[in-house]
Amino acid sequence: MAVTASMVKELRERTGAGMMECKKALVETDGNMDAALDLLRKSGLAKADKKASRIAAEGQVILASNESNTEAVMVEVNSETDFAAKDANFQAFAKAVADTALAEGSTDVEALMASDLDGASVEIARQALIAKIGENIQVRRIVRMSSNGNIGAYVHGGRIGVLVELEGGDNEVARDVAMHIAAMNPEFIDVDDVPADILEKEKQFLISQAADSGKPADIIEKMVTGRMRKHLSAITLLGQDFVKDGDITVAKLLEQNGASVKGFTRLEVGEGIEKKEENFADEVMQQVTGG
Repeated sequence: MAVTASMVKELRERTGAGMMECKKALVETDGNMDAALDLLRKSGLAKADKKASRIAAEGQVILASNESNTEAVMVEVNSETDFAAKDANFQAFAKAVADTALAEGSTDVEALMASDLDGASVEIARQALIAKIGENIQVRRIVRMSSNGNIGAYVHGGRIGVLVELEGGDNEVARDVAMHIAAMNPEFIDVDDVPADILEKEKQFLISQAADSGKPADIIEKMVTGRMRKHLSAITLLGQDFVKDGDITVAKLLEQNGASVKGFTRLEVGEGIEKKEENFADEVMQQVTGG
């Protein structure tokens, strides 16, 4: 059966594969569209398996929320390079994944990959994207927030995403707090949320540090108390100076707007992934020497 341009076009639209790959699949299957689809999917899976061991520590954090802003999700989708993460096909896939995650109501990545996306599964779409851009692509994390109050959502440069739940306040305050969290990366909401073992470890470190000063015990105690207070302000959201107005703390900002923070989540692309250190000089030398 003769393979026509319209057949190639249809297969491209259905799979997202390259024109030459679509034409080759149709030729090999004698123009059978379903067989060509299966062939391309198997090819995509083979390419995905081959690239699965390659480190994917770049990518995007994508937000999705419902119209009433009572449900929101953030999804981290990884690629091997920042260049690929800026590709229109990658960004369209990441957005579709976030929208699907919002609709599914789950934070289970494995379940999400089996969900429907444009007539196929998210996993099939991932494989097709790998075949198209030639890099390992992974859906790494999903976080979800539900609230009857205000959800502040903010993404900085596609690399840092924040969801924060406020009780009281308004959407502008919620977004400002989310922006602050993105910039300042607090570890806890308030001093009361800091685990006792972390407090004790820091206190002992400061005591040891102050003891080297040779000052009297009562002065050392005051030094440790002051430094401990400063440290806790630095690691707690409410204790930090507000990033948009250094004259007030986040606690003061919330007080002025009749709001309180119930919880927050911050994602940063690639955090916790051990990145491969590239040494291009060694790589070139190995190629030259055949090592």
